[in-house]
Amino acid sequence: MRIMGLDYGTKTVGVALSDELLITAQPLMTIEREKANKLRKTLAKIEEIIAENGVTEIALGYPKNMNNTLGERAEATDEFREMLERRTGLPVILVDERLTTVEADRILAETGVASSGRKEYIDKMAAAIILQNYLDTRKKN
Repeated sequence: MRIMGLDYGTKTVGVALSDELLITAQPLMTIEREKANKLRKTLAKIEEIIAENGVTEIALGYPKNMNNTLGERAEATDEFREMLERRTGLPVILVDERLTTVEADRILAETGVASSGRKEYIDKMAAAIILQNYLDTRKKN
């Protein structure tokens, strides 16, 4: 049993997976697409990862504004969540993702990844942070 973490963006989806004990999150990959509204291949890749790894739940980053309001990106994420639930049959839990990209960038900088190379890692690292936040919350409850 594993939980998948997703950082849903306009052109990419960062993917992370938990370990089997549901303690830690590891960045897995970034799924890229040519157009924001083209999701068929993205959803197929997510389904493939779910099947290969025994994923039973998905933690999806929810982009709230800093003042806790919801904007256009949150609406798009709600639509993506509905698609994921329909296609996978798995529960999709929304996780506040405010500042996860900033945190991911800081972590990459601290580990010595040059700013020019961070783009390759930022989305999957943000997905891992979203997932780790969710795992930590689950442990507390």
